[in-house]
Amino acid sequence: MRRIPGWLLLGLAAMTAALAAPLTVTSPDGTLTVSFMVDDGSPRYGVTRFGRDLIGPSALGFVIHGAPPLDRDFRVTAESRRTIDETWVQPWGEQAEIRCHCRELRIELTGAETAARRLTLVFRVFDDGVGFRYEIPAQPGLDSLAIMDELTEFALAGDHRAWWIPAYQPERYEYLYRATPVSEMDRVHTPLTMETADGLFLCIHEAALTDYAGMTLARRAGHILKADLVPWSDGVRVRATAPLVTPWRTLQVADTPGGLADSRLILNLNEPCRLDDVSWITPAKYVGVWWEMHLGTATWGSGPRHGATTANAKRYIDFAAGHGFGGVLVEGWNVGWDGEWTRNGDLFCFTRPYDDFDLEEVCRYAAENGVRLIGHHETAAGIANYEAQLEEAFALYERLGVRTVKTGYVGYGQQIRRVDEAGRVHHEWHHGQFMVRHYRKVVEAAARHRIMLDVHEPIKDTGIRRTWPNMLSREGARGQEYNAWGGDGGNPPDHTTILPFTRLLAGPMDFTPGIFDLHFPEARPGNRVNTTLAKQLALYVVLYSPLQMAADLPENYRARPDALRFIQDVPVDWRHSRVLHARIGDYVTFVRQDRHSDDWYLGSITDDQGRILEVPLDFLEPGRLYVAEIYRDGPAGDWRTKPYDLEILAQPVTRETTLHLRLAPGGGQAVRFRPATEEDIHPLKEK
Repeated sequence: MRRIPGWLLLGLAAMTAALAAPLTVTSPDGTLTVSFMVDDGSPRYGVTRFGRDLIGPSALGFVIHGAPPLDRDFRVTAESRRTIDETWVQPWGEQAEIRCHCRELRIELTGAETAARRLTLVFRVFDDGVGFRYEIPAQPGLDSLAIMDELTEFALAGDHRAWWIPAYQPERYEYLYRATPVSEMDRVHTPLTMETADGLFLCIHEAALTDYAGMTLARRAGHILKADLVPWSDGVRVRATAPLVTPWRTLQVADTPGGLADSRLILNLNEPCRLDDVSWITPAKYVGVWWEMHLGTATWGSGPRHGATTANAKRYIDFAAGHGFGGVLVEGWNVGWDGEWTRNGDLFCFTRPYDDFDLEEVCRYAAENGVRLIGHHETAAGIANYEAQLEEAFALYERLGVRTVKTGYVGYGQQIRRVDEAGRVHHEWHHGQFMVRHYRKVVEAAARHRIMLDVHEPIKDTGIRRTWPNMLSREGARGQEYNAWGGDGGNPPDHTTILPFTRLLAGPMDFTPGIFDLHFPEARPGNRVNTTLAKQLALYVVLYSPLQMAADLPENYRARPDALRFIQDVPVDWRHSRVLHARIGDYVTFVRQDRHSDDWYLGSITDDQGRILEVPLDFLEPGRLYVAEIYRDGPAGDWRTKPYDLEILAQPVTRETTLHLRLAPGGGQAVRFRPATEEDIHPLKEK
């Protein structure tokens, strides 16, 4: 028998070791590293920061009906790498120019026993996080896919503190956030935000959700989280054909809560804009026939207290025109609201108004006054009914000059009614693949008619506003209306200090701020708005939306014209945005620069504790004098006892100034920084 030379044995051993070694890709600054390995045929990944584990070895793959599982018996057959470094411009947003800088590793897996089985994994590593997704190429036996489970895991390195809301609950995303160790969670929605024991902040979410099920997270033993795709009513998670590209699974990483809020990773993992012309997409502020229904002083349905009358709409149009608001929302204008409207999904007509609402006249009157009607389509989760009318309804609005439509999908639990080709009735979740397809269908139809969307009861944002920028804003959390009728007394003071680091990490939110009449003992004696007046103003800076509503009644704004001035001034489209300081659930301070002027705006809010915060104004332009127009809680301010105590003053500031913020319990402060004019050179006095 011929003896194998020692040098050859050493060479073969070195080759074997090289093949078994993990594949790694590191962020541009060298901080984050993703490692990929095949462990006895099963793909695994992990993430480290400065060499310390963030995500331990975690499973990858799928279970597919009628096919071998795509999580075992694999070997790496190819890899490729590239660096992406590009800057792109948003047509609107929190930041005008966004840099996308990451390193990508693409890994092709082939079945060790069956060479026809193939799976591709793509990792992109940024300085502030990681995104990865699957590609299932076309291959024999997988022309049609029924994904029964996605096996993706996030093996957390510790039992972190987490801010979460439960999944699979009747009120969709509309719950107060809980803060507990990960080990006390069950199944939760994303974005899921966590703080490690050593003060690092993490967020798990997804990007570019397209024709796939929404991802929730299910906790396994200890602190391992697993992707839990929202299923169809028959248990299938995703129906697809190969080739298939999944959404990105994302992990954002920051040293501070503000680092999470300032990240643009989710947007960077979406495809570029598909619209050739975006000139018609215009962020704006609006008022509307809305709050009075939540107070119960008017009704959506027809009758003596009907809110959506021609006369009432014109009253709001007059107010909007006189105070610089671009839009007027009118809810309850169309047939279908009578009776228990939440069960009327098959009865709504989206082209036929009630007799006391002249749609054509209202649109004409709005245009005559330089205002546009904001349309409204509440579906009550009647998807087939809405889709049958979608083109006609959008065409009507397009003809009348309506450029923005608020949609709604009120339905409780598994209440999306679907009828299959055989006439059988099924009930689906809001967040499964059936509804992901529907929401995207509406976005694309709206784009064809040059219509912008504000979606309530939505699918969560995963950054598709980059690809479809007519998708402006969404609800998808507990908003202002809970202060009017929430059975628990409304949103507590800490709620809005949590939202920027949870729900708003997904994208803009139509929270509907700006309530000036904080008590309504006659309309809703058991409820009130649990903030000070100054905090309502600060929310316009803190809670980002390109569509911001001044949600209160016109008469309440007329009663406080000095405070209204801030809402009139504050923009909704920004050149730069950043968090100056924050503690999740306690306080947060944002500054943002107007995209269309040199003005800056600051919003700072607190929970039920008063705060003293110091803000260096080093974001201002060097060598320039500014006027700080300050709206702050007064000396006696307190959300419980003196919520209306508001001081408005002006003072000169420069980049070298440190602003002293005093936030009352449940309070806030809003500031406009405008470049000083010649008239401002004289000593500034309190307004």
